[in-house]
Amino acid sequence: MPHPADLIFIDGDVLTVDQAFSVAQAVAVRDGRILAVGQTTEIEALAGPRTRVVDLAGRTLLPGINDSHLHATAWGLTRPPFALAVGHPDVASIADIAEAVRRAAATTPAGKWITGLGWDLGYLAECLADPGRRPHRRDLDAVSPDHPVCLTDFSGHMLWVNSRALEIAGITRDTSPPPGGVVYVDAAGEPTGMLGESAMSLVQRCVPPVGVEQRKRAIRSAVAALHAEGVTSFTEPGLGPGGTEILGGSLGTESLEAYIELARAGELAARVRVLLLPAPMGGSAADVAAGLRELAAVPSDVDPERLAVIGVKVFADGVPPNETAWMREPYGMAGGHGALCVHGADAALREAELTEMIRIAHAAGYQVGVHTTGDRAIDAVVAAFVAADRAHPRADARHYVIHADFVSVENLATLAAHGYSVNMNPAIKWTIADLMDEVVGKTLSDYQWPVRSAAEAGLAVCAGSDAPITEPNWRQGVASMLLRESKATGRPSGPEQCVDLATAVRAYTINAARQDFAESWKGSVEVGKVADLCVLGGDLRAADPHDIPGIPIGLTVLGGEIVFDREGVSPA
Repeated sequence: MPHPADLIFIDGDVLTVDQAFSVAQAVAVRDGRILAVGQTTEIEALAGPRTRVVDLAGRTLLPGINDSHLHATAWGLTRPPFALAVGHPDVASIADIAEAVRRAAATTPAGKWITGLGWDLGYLAECLADPGRRPHRRDLDAVSPDHPVCLTDFSGHMLWVNSRALEIAGITRDTSPPPGGVVYVDAAGEPTGMLGESAMSLVQRCVPPVGVEQRKRAIRSAVAALHAEGVTSFTEPGLGPGGTEILGGSLGTESLEAYIELARAGELAARVRVLLLPAPMGGSAADVAAGLRELAAVPSDVDPERLAVIGVKVFADGVPPNETAWMREPYGMAGGHGALCVHGADAALREAELTEMIRIAHAAGYQVGVHTTGDRAIDAVVAAFVAADRAHPRADARHYVIHADFVSVENLATLAAHGYSVNMNPAIKWTIADLMDEVVGKTLSDYQWPVRSAAEAGLAVCAGSDAPITEPNWRQGVASMLLRESKATGRPSGPEQCVDLATAVRAYTINAARQDFAESWKGSVEVGKVADLCVLGGDLRAADPHDIPGIPIGLTVLGGEIVFDREGVSPA
């Protein structure tokens, strides 16, 4: 044979994720592309004396996973060794977190910041035992009185800091937070050390910025960890001047510079799509315009199949159960959580500003992804998408609503009619289902992230981990879409929104490729597409959905090259 395959997989359960979601047995790869897909006997005929052959022995092979909403730089920088792991299951209580901070303070040079990410009220023993109990600066002062401490919650929308951090930031009982932000105070009016939404910037701007070289190390670390999850592509949903004070500055422009340097050096071992972040949370149309003027394009010598800027991210509101989800009707719970309900002239002004932000990005030729959780905010965003296209007609803009927690059936129909979509987070649903029952009531909580309704409306639904908000275990996301159960109790949460396996897998593969404008060359196991592949350690179609999150990744292939091999399943 003059041109045999470089790599062959045989005797497997190959989920091609083509239009029919057909299943094959074997795949051949040559020169980094899919050469053939079919039955084992016909694919074996493409082997030569130097072809690498992998016997799948009935295990599942599917396209390389495309996590379509993953803050990889932030995930890398908020994991050890760069920061403390203070999320579940690493910690189970406020006392556990305090102990982790105590150990860090013992080895951290005097005056240096101690940072971490992941704490969640729903999994802290003291908060579960006493619904009124909240993390407090005193918990951290007791173990780190001299080192400033800054711990971000799992959602990325709350900070817990100690008194030293408050002192450095100049936060007192008289401090007024930025618009949309909250400085929590106790009964005496003193700051508790909890900061919400835009108020986080008061502390985050004081944390020393991370340089490009450290960001590159964090990205390399994150990409290696993603290979172990079968992830070969991801979207960095927001890098730019608007990210300077989000997640410790990890979403700043320097992170885009780090990606460019890695890609130019041939060291970016993933396919990355970037949304620019010209404006911060609570920003304005003027911020969007100014930020876009600052941001340079990816240089032409960078392989666009490895790194490309394709869109702009805009913030419409916050994240429930925090204060700034823009809802039609108020919601609330003990501990101060609530909705932002804006009406009348204030609502008109807010909607006009958001509409102009989206129009500017759309007119500049970008895909627009809007961080939107509350139902009223989604109303405004969908209307703004339509208005932007009416003012500046563009074919196939593929705008989308990020998160889309409470997107209505009517808005789903409008999005579908214009070729727009939604990007949802099933693992977050699994994580917070019980909490949201308390926050918004069971009826609305059951509807949160209506994947089935979106798919039935004709949308190419995408799913993302939102790491570091949840871990990038896409199998957990798939299981969450199949089951709609609570992590804490296993209780069903909106079972009418369950979907089948094909819908769930598409959300992490071909639909995500479509979001990237790349479905013609990645996202499915079809001849001519890049050989980005994920091999599981079991049979995905035969597995009980409850067991899917634990199915190991056996092999990850990027462009025909094996980048992760858990158990030496392929011969040398």
